[in-house]
Amino acid sequence: MHGAITHLIAGVPVSDLDAGIDWYTRFFGRAPDMRAGDEILWDIDEHATLFIEPSATRAGTGRITFAVAGLDALLDRLVAQRIDHEPIETYSNGVRHVNVPDPDGNAIAFAEPPDASRS
Repeated sequence: MHGAITHLIAGVPVSDLDAGIDWYTRFFGRAPDMRAGDEILWDIDEHATLFIEPSATRAGTGRITFAVAGLDALLDRLVAQRIDHEPIETYSNGVRHVNVPDPDGNAIAFAEPPDASRS
């Protein structure tokens, strides 16, 4: 591949845009950063954005994994926002991984490397 990738913009299809906005607002702990037509966007990092878009036929097929530090504190915040998660798995390399499916069943996950701080 020639050139360099400088940004990541990832999309997740949802069946109900209003319900998706509610869930992802609670998931990120803040309102969306922008709306572009039917796409609702949250800036995750300086060069990473996640958007949701209405698509009932594709809802539930999204798959996103966020690398995180402080997984336990993050999950505690989500539970306080009425967002459930599956059990945490620890892989043989020490990575802690957990799925946090959205209401459509999109596979949203967190992965915490073994050297990440657990706050």
